[in-house]
Amino acid sequence: MLFFDGGLGLMFLALWIFCVIDVITTPESQCRNLPKLAWIFVVIMLLDVGAISWLVAGRPRGRASADRLLGTDRVTRGERGTAAPAWPANAGVRGPNPDDDEEFLAGLRARAEEQRRRAGEARQPEVPDEPS
Repeated sequence: MLFFDGGLGLMFLALWIFCVIDVITTPESQCRNLPKLAWIFVVIMLLDVGAISWLVAGRPRGRASADRLLGTDRVTRGERGTAAPAWPANAGVRGPNPDDDEEFLAGLRARAEEQRRRAGEARQPEVPDEPS
């Protein structure tokens, strides 16, 4: 029975820590029913009751909270409050592979040959000209 009580206590502690961090990281504009500062006090002072209250009545609903938890906010606020996409419009579109570009490959070959030539010259010992 003691093990169960300790495990249950650890679960409540983990829930409380999660909720404290969640309240702190939630933008104030997404907090529901109370200002963010009030939610911080409720969760810290009322412990598990405050944590459950945050989850039920204060936490943002839906996709916004899931995106925030995963760190994949899709929309950020611009300077004037207008919604601006977090990623460029062509972020998913990639250009052609460099392997498909013959000009690029020819440049790589030329550079590799130049490096080989220089390495070969550096390896050959310099023989001083002997006067006859």
